[in-house]
Amino acid sequence: MRHQESNPDVEQLSLPDVLAALSDPLRIGLVRLLADGEERYFGEFTAPVAKSTLSHHLKVLNAAGVTWRREEGTRCYIRLRREDLDARFPHLLDTVLAAAEGDDVGHHVTTCVRRVGEPGS
Repeated sequence: MRHQESNPDVEQLSLPDVLAALSDPLRIGLVRLLADGEERYFGEFTAPVAKSTLSHHLKVLNAAGVTWRREEGTRCYIRLRREDLDARFPHLLDTVLAAAEGDDVGHHVTTCVRRVGEPGS
């Protein structure tokens, strides 16, 4: 099941909203992980915060149009809207990611792949 209303159209993306969403180190860490183009489900992300806080940060990224969200059963999948962001704001994402890499921002967010049947999957 896909909830279209939770994914803003490209025309709705605004620079102030995108910049605000990218202004947090944890959210930059999430974007760094998603920059490889892979879609990930919520349970794959690990960060030194409560799951509810992590969920909040993912919702901020989605509301700003930085990520695309898809629900399948009880799982929520997230991917970076790189093409949309590059089309709307050329070079912005590359610049932010390069600066984050140089300053080592967001390194505390990682992924762990869980297999079906493992705790937390």
